[in-house]
Amino acid sequence: MLGEQRVVIVGAGPVGMVCALALNQKGVKVTVLEAEPAPVMDQRAASLHPSTLEMLDDLGVLKTIFPLGLLAPVYHFRDRETGELVVEYDLGELKDELRHPYVLQYEQYKLTRDIAAAYANESDFDVRFSRKVVDIIQHGDWVEIVADAPDGQERFRADYLIGADGGRSTVRKSADIAFEGFTYDERFIKIATDFEFREPHPEYVFRNYFSDPQEWCNLFKVRGERPEGLWRGVFPVRPDESNEEATSHAGVQRRMQRFFPKAGDYNIEYVNIYVVNQRVAETFRKGRVLLVGDSAHVNNPIGGMGMNGGIHDAINLAEKLSQVVKGEADDSLLDLYSRQRRKAAVDYVQAQTIRNKKMMEERDPVQRQAFFDEMRRGAETFAGRRAFMRNAALIESLEAAKAA
Repeated sequence: MLGEQRVVIVGAGPVGMVCALALNQKGVKVTVLEAEPAPVMDQRAASLHPSTLEMLDDLGVLKTIFPLGLLAPVYHFRDRETGELVVEYDLGELKDELRHPYVLQYEQYKLTRDIAAAYANESDFDVRFSRKVVDIIQHGDWVEIVADAPDGQERFRADYLIGADGGRSTVRKSADIAFEGFTYDERFIKIATDFEFREPHPEYVFRNYFSDPQEWCNLFKVRGERPEGLWRGVFPVRPDESNEEATSHAGVQRRMQRFFPKAGDYNIEYVNIYVVNQRVAETFRKGRVLLVGDSAHVNNPIGGMGMNGGIHDAINLAEKLSQVVKGEADDSLLDLYSRQRRKAAVDYVQAQTIRNKKMMEERDPVQRQAFFDEMRRGAETFAGRRAFMRNAALIESLEAAKAA
């Protein structure tokens, strides 16, 4: 059992790894435990917003990932029924106030991989894969963690334990923290193809949102593992449609062809299907257990706010926890972390993603038109566009959290 002063993080996704790096750079020893074997190839999130890029820049990570991602300063909202471009937003308009006036399309598994490769050193930044946490015991001034490992059980001692282990968090459940909210009836399906959509559709940008009363779609481009990149479409799956039907060859081709008809089948690189929740933990801190990312809050992916909000959690927590661990601040500072980041999750991420989904799927023609008219009016002026882009990039949520 590790006996030195140390923070243990459960979950080696992008949020857990960013939190570990931020703590380690402030002189805190960390151990990261990940249930999956390396490499972790989670394909879900892929958009890093300007506010997040600034944080990664401060950590020294951005210089590594920048040349490997796709820059997406412009994003579109479209009406699929008419083919009309409803509104265009260009983050380049905010170049005078943003250090990075664009979104970087960079898959989350690559960020995890890059941090581990560059910084993990098996001592003060220790990352251990194939370690499934099975028990957590809070003692008076430390936490005991038991994990199943390839060669048997291992025990770890932590001054503080951080749960970054996803929506089904073992850490959150062990601390008996309620996860308040709801689960959508429909699931989401992600389909990746090497078809180059901008050849038949040169008007498309790297981030496209298609509103449709029958079947909306988000269409984004990522680099993938190839220079030419991949396009990823996210669609809703009806409650009466089975996973097997949705992910079958016929089901995938039907979905793609209905939205983007072309001659011949699409070549599909991968398909993922997942349940979607809107939930927030009742607290992000209980004793010496803290929550970040999906362990603390989950939301639908429309707008790409989940991973970004989680990284914002990680940076906020690392700043405060490092002071507590080093004796520079009382541990009540961790209650401020919980208050600030829970406010950001509830008032901004949850509210905005629920609204995004409502706009994308609205069936009532009058209400659909009202959504579009509201977006157009807001985009008529620079002040309106600026307000929308700052909110979408989670800049407003960061400023509000600071005041909490």
